Amino acid sequence: MNENTDSVQQPSTSATAAARTVLVTGGTGKTGRRVAERLTALGHTARIGSRTAPVPFDWADDTTWDAALDGVGAAYLAYYPDLSFPGAVETVEAFARRAAKAGVERLVLLSGRGEDAAQAAEEAVAGAGTGWTVVRCSWFSQNFSESFFLEPVLSGELALPTGTAVEPFIDADDIADVAVAALTEDGHDGEVYELSGPRLLSFADAAAELSAATGREIRFVAVTVEEYRAVLAAAGLPGEFADLFTMILDGRNAHLTDGVRRALGREPRDFADYARDAAASGVWDV
Repeated sequence: MNENTDSVQQPSTSATAAARTVLVTGGTGKTGRRVAERLTALGHTARIGSRTAPVPFDWADDTTWDAALDGVGAAYLAYYPDLSFPGAVETVEAFARRAAKAGVERLVLLSGRGEDAAQAAEEAVAGAGTGWTVVRCSWFSQNFSESFFLEPVLSGELALPTGTAVEPFIDADDIADVAVAALTEDGHDGEVYELSGPRLLSFADAAAELSAATGREIRFVAVTVEEYRAVLAAAGLPGEFADLFTMILDGRNAHLTDGVRRALGREPRDFADYARDAAASGVWDV
């Protein structure tokens, strides 16, 4: 098991809210799982929002929403597959208004940097009639160990349409700490926390860090967006994922932000630390 999931870091708890039931949509995903663990450690009830949960929740089926929201004081909104996908903004807006009607007091939205649709979803949540916080993130470090970059890392070759563009990868543990602070503490209402890691890396730099951590060569190979779209199709994944790389290629996110420091009073975790701990967990053993 990854060290990141063994040791739950608790956010600062000055002015912490009384114990409540928190709906965690995407509660089995990279950030949702960590949010649920931290909430439980703090004495809150984390209601996992997924299709297979005891109280099922499905973004695509609004008949599941009311039961999932029943008795909930706050909710973490992690939309799947991504806020940039068609229909996402309308769905998030409808859910946020349903949550307000159900008496939910606080919504925390996981959002993406540089995505017009994501920012439209942020505005929809802000206008729903609840307290709200936006956690706007750069690319997750854990994409290399828990998501669609895992198999390429295991194969020793990251073939991606990123060229020399750089990204300030953010650790999912930092995201979860910020989200839980916003869900459970006073002082975060109306805030947009834009999160990044502490330095900019190209995907070739990331491959070098992964090589150092694993002790074996992991190469970066530049491909076109269309070539990558074909790879996604062969893997049965939506081609729209390829379009997310355009946000890296045009440099719109090639800068660092202070969101982790503003929310938590500490610096974000470095990619090298993530890579070292993930390697120690055995996730990349071949």
